[in-house]
Amino acid sequence: MSQNKIILTVLGFILAGIGFLAIFLNVVGVDFAFLYWLRRFGGLGALAAKVAIIMIGFIMIYFGQTDFEREDI
Repeated sequence: MSQNKIILTVLGFILAGIGFLAIFLNVVGVDFAFLYWLRRFGGLGALAAKVAIIMIGFIMIYFGQTDFEREDI
């Protein structure tokens, strides 16, 4: 596994973790300081952005873990 795939996987886990944690903290009534700007889009817009962060994280994990050279077409 190349170094780039490891970095992609780790960044994907970080993004997905931050997204899940941001949604959980929003339920409790707390926000991350660096995600506070999402409140300008309203409640639904902020939730959609956090779900998008989670999905991007999962996509990065998928691409980091998949070996396309050995993949059968």
